[in-house]
Amino acid sequence: MEKQILHIDVNNAFLSWTAVEKLKQGSPIDIREIPAIIGGDESKRAGIVLAKSMKAKECGIKTAETIYQAKIKCPTLQIFPSDFKTYKKYSDALYHLLLQYTDKIERFSIDECFLDMTEYLMKDTLFHKAKEIRERVKKELGFTVNIGISHNKLLAKMASDFTKPDRIHTLYPKEIAEKMWKLPVSELFMLGKKTVPKLYHLQIKTIGDLAKSDKKMLEKKLGKYGIMIWEYANGIDHSEVKFQKEKPKGIGNSITLPQNILEIEKLEEVLLALVEQVSYRLRKCKLQANTVNIQLRTKDFKDTSHQGKLIIPTSSTKEIYQKAKELLEEMYQKGTAIRLIGVRVDNLMEKEEQQISLFQEQNDEKQEKLDRTMDELKEKYGYHTIIRAGEMQVGNLLNLKE
Repeated sequence: MEKQILHIDVNNAFLSWTAVEKLKQGSPIDIREIPAIIGGDESKRAGIVLAKSMKAKECGIKTAETIYQAKIKCPTLQIFPSDFKTYKKYSDALYHLLLQYTDKIERFSIDECFLDMTEYLMKDTLFHKAKEIRERVKKELGFTVNIGISHNKLLAKMASDFTKPDRIHTLYPKEIAEKMWKLPVSELFMLGKKTVPKLYHLQIKTIGDLAKSDKKMLEKKLGKYGIMIWEYANGIDHSEVKFQKEKPKGIGNSITLPQNILEIEKLEEVLLALVEQVSYRLRKCKLQANTVNIQLRTKDFKDTSHQGKLIIPTSSTKEIYQKAKELLEEMYQKGTAIRLIGVRVDNLMEKEEQQISLFQEQNDEKQEKLDRTMDELKEKYGYHTIIRAGEMQVGNLLNLKE
């Protein structure tokens, strides 16, 4: 199965995060909308521009130039100090939002993440997931991101660096010649500044020139590094998303339907498939949920949600589905055309924290054994090789290939 990789890159992170924090504190001005910079200590000669707003950029201000030079270009420039405590706060908030989509997240830097979505698409498309993530970040966290989509980390990273801000770009292997090869060779990921003149000397000026160069010649001139950049220019990257397992604060999944659904019975079939994966992830993380949330989006893009508390914390597919189904029945208006359905569980807790009676323990034992058996089969043979009978129609319903 081909990897399904996203690269999330926060647009102008330091300035954006400072702006969001100041707005939360009651500031009437969004510093992203005025000539503003994040800078070092202005009283020291070493004070430089670390980040700039679009208005500051329009004044000719550049990153890494001195604050003194920047103020000459724009006398009304507003200067704000670095605040790494704030940066970490919003970086963590982004990370925990992304944990709702996949367990496999690599924090590449404070404002960049790679996501391996291969096992978490639920027959949805990677582009739909990227769009949902982008809109949620904007709405819930207050800043924008660029998202790159591909089958490996390199191409996803390159794609996220295309036109900014607040954009989603794909860069699949078939798109390399059209989208990547025309770029200056200096824009290739991991290509050092000192290497650019050496490549220019070899008449290699674009990424396409590098891709079409003789690999043995590059190895002779640049050693193993020459082979690596040749492979990158050709979109070759076998590196894995390096993730550390962390407990999510919430777990969810949603799907944009290929065609609008009006019948609640069909929505319930899709809901079961979503709950199956959400509860599977809960059990993998050894967590239990207290709250279930259902989201619906109509054909007119009107979003509604409804949440309810479970009687006891659980990771049982059956119990979570029963609550989700109950919520769906309460909120769904007959005849409404639905284009997206989602389920999320929140208020998570460690299984060991739960205090249950002997009666509950005996009552749940059979269901836990069933869930555990299903999970073990999925781990051994692949997630989609074993499904519950109620899910069998979902593939046909969605009319999407695995």
